[in-house]
Amino acid sequence: MVRVRKPRRSAGSACGPAVRLPGPGAGNLAQEELRPLPGRGFSLLPGLAPPARCWDCGAQLRALPKRLPELAGAACRPPACSGTFCLGEPSLPSPCPPPRGARSSSGHSKNGPLGDRLLAGAATGRQTSNRQLFCSEYLGRAMTPRIGFPFCCLMWGLLCPPLFLMGVTCHAVVRCSLPPGLQGSARLLHLSTNVSSHELGYCEAEAKLASSLDFWTLSSENLIAVLPVDPVQENYVRKVKNCIFSIAFPTPFKSRVRLVAVSKEVLEDILDLDLSVSETDDFIQLASGEKIVSGSIPLAHRYGGYQFGIWAGQLGDGRAHLIGIYTNRQGEKWELQLKGSGKTPYSRNGDGRAVLRSSVREFLCSEAMHSLGIPTSRAASLVVSDDEVWRDQFYNGNIVKERGAIVLRVAKSWFRIGSLEILAHYGELDLLRTLLDFIIWDHFPSVKVTEPNRYVDFFSIVVSKTAQLIALWMSVGFAHGVCNTDNFSLLPITIDYGPFGFMEAYNPDFVPNTSDDERRYKIGNQANIGMFNLNKLLQALNPLLDPRQKQLAAQILEGYPVLYYTRFRDLFKAKLGLLGERKGDDDLIAFLLHLMEKTEADFTMTFRQLSEMTQSQLEELDIPQQFWALKMISKHKLFPAWVSQYLLRLNSNTNDSDSERRKRMTTVNPRYVLKNWMAESAVRKAERNDFSEVRLLQHILQHPFQKHSAAEKAGYSSPTPSWAKDLRVSCSS
Repeated sequence: MVRVRKPRRSAGSACGPAVRLPGPGAGNLAQEELRPLPGRGFSLLPGLAPPARCWDCGAQLRALPKRLPELAGAACRPPACSGTFCLGEPSLPSPCPPPRGARSSSGHSKNGPLGDRLLAGAATGRQTSNRQLFCSEYLGRAMTPRIGFPFCCLMWGLLCPPLFLMGVTCHAVVRCSLPPGLQGSARLLHLSTNVSSHELGYCEAEAKLASSLDFWTLSSENLIAVLPVDPVQENYVRKVKNCIFSIAFPTPFKSRVRLVAVSKEVLEDILDLDLSVSETDDFIQLASGEKIVSGSIPLAHRYGGYQFGIWAGQLGDGRAHLIGIYTNRQGEKWELQLKGSGKTPYSRNGDGRAVLRSSVREFLCSEAMHSLGIPTSRAASLVVSDDEVWRDQFYNGNIVKERGAIVLRVAKSWFRIGSLEILAHYGELDLLRTLLDFIIWDHFPSVKVTEPNRYVDFFSIVVSKTAQLIALWMSVGFAHGVCNTDNFSLLPITIDYGPFGFMEAYNPDFVPNTSDDERRYKIGNQANIGMFNLNKLLQALNPLLDPRQKQLAAQILEGYPVLYYTRFRDLFKAKLGLLGERKGDDDLIAFLLHLMEKTEADFTMTFRQLSEMTQSQLEELDIPQQFWALKMISKHKLFPAWVSQYLLRLNSNTNDSDSERRKRMTTVNPRYVLKNWMAESAVRKAERNDFSEVRLLQHILQHPFQKHSAAEKAGYSSPTPSWAKDLRVSCSS
């Protein structure tokens, strides 16, 4: 059933929907309500003193930056308390680990360089302009609940004694009505105790998934407290300097909005939302950029990058809005971003929109990649409107009308190589150091932020993980399509799904993007592009490295080919069911790929059907008729020779049976991947408001290693249909 949300406009303003107060009116004063917060800690109302101890681990808190006491609590989380402002001296019986990087014997402060700069700014008045911008201009004026200290004390006295008697840790948040455009961005109310929710466990209400968005909040404060924000508040396209983010609110659609699909896994496992929430108008408004939930300050990220090998200057989130960070019940932090939600200062010549065609592809592929076991951003929902968006899909002058859509996507971080490149390119080295320290502190727990070689250690991890990520891409035949430095994550994970493609007939020169005339990003060149991008990352880091560190980093980069090929070989050995190390394994893999290229055998189904062949069938070259991919490759005159070598190698697997080998192979060789023709079929139906195939593909691709009758009926494991032989995709989206 398709959910349809008709647009609502404020009776008194054209800026947004009318605000519905939670209770009887009270003149012009904001209305508030206390409600449980499914999170780890609390923020403070402006004007209230911060708690003496961390509400996650019970440790004493050091001095906090003026106006931002909530930063400490947000940073201090179980299972290992690593809060920047937590002294690590717990008042609870169980010990709390000291903050990451804390040490006193070396002379370094426990809070690290990033914390030092915050504390120094609070003490001297330096580096406070951004905090003043957010707290006084946005939070202090528009987002501060006007309830006053006496009301807080009254509510504390009324609510907390019964809760303490029940043994429940009290979590609450104030929600208030705000001016249009800032609805729901109220501060959180901290009701501090010396016992953490981690120690006591969650109360029954917190253990359940949220059934509405009423009690569900986001936060942007960790980012904006540390990372500078553009002081220009107007939303117009411009060159931005000396900042990481710009404030930019989403532009709601003018026409009705339909919910195309949602990811149950993302809603329940990441966002702590019951699937039923997706059926509400509030969720559709959130997913379409019309609703700003509590704690959200929408941001657009400034970054640059090399596009097709050429420095492109300032790029940034031209049609994406980071609407906040959600900390779930597992203590994981996820950044929520709307893609296609309107213009930002980084839109350049774009309209800030994304079309249904590209949005369906991103929604399906990001979830499919996760199910394949490949690090990736995730997609929570996809909505479509009737707003007209004009696109020249193949850059041939044929401009057509399409429909605007928005993907609500999530990732642990959206920082990319280009995030650092733009700072180095324009000589903003202090800001480069600040951003790097923040990324290391927040996303690289094995690297100490006080370590002099931390940037080299960070680079080493990024190099290793990038090599592994691209090897994983190759193992499933995935070509990203646009491997620019601004599309390469620093975590690293797969992000920014555009003109990607899963290789059908095996071809190392496969290029899914018709805009790539020089075949720069062909599938067989992805590993080389990975090294190119890492070299650009190293160039961005070089201004912060001394000569010895530069030498170490260069040596690390030189080791990238070995890291990549080692992982590539291990993955393909697993695809062939090979155990242990044997001389000739590399030749066996290369031999098969050569035969597949010469016969244009389907990459995915060749390995899958090989997984389902018994050794006796291989010995007799008895290939069932339904194994159409192996039938193709078997036509090559050298195929029997390869099978003979393969069987000899399988016999060298110690303590291995044929059934175990086949079971092992079917868990690493998918039966279904999102081939372009499958996505195109779903898109064509979706454009007619038939979202059935989008949802079918979503379900099938959640379990790509299992055989599905509906998928078989749809032909998802069959040869590419004739109508799809000449399908093309481009950067136009």
